[in-house]
Amino acid sequence: MNQKERGKMNAKYGKTCEYAANYYGVPACIGRLVVVSGNHGVIAEDRGHYIGVLFDDKKPGDVRNCHPTDKVVYEGMGPIRTMTAAQERYRRYLTFGDGFDSFIAFCRWDYWQKKEERGVKL
Repeated sequence: MNQKERGKMNAKYGKTCEYAANYYGVPACIGRLVVVSGNHGVIAEDRGHYIGVLFDDKKPGDVRNCHPTDKVVYEGMGPIRTMTAAQERYRRYLTFGDGFDSFIAFCRWDYWQKKEERGVKL
């Protein structure tokens, strides 16, 4: 795996899903490839009693809860697909959008928030 591919991976890559690993005795960690009921995917989030699996046939933001021992086959490590900029913006809209009259008003606010995060003077 080259440096560019590594940079695209989730910052929590390799982090153990502590509850699932300790309680169920499974090798659950962020970035682990799994097969759940015949569907291939990768563990993308630690969800306590469950593992958050991003299936290969779903969009990058669509993480599903799966029980760590129910028809799960654990395999090697693999990359976690990231959301596109538009998908990330829509996810922020779902979180903060109630306070805006329209999606475009949210987009303007979001633009300025992103500028402030990058340290650009207004």
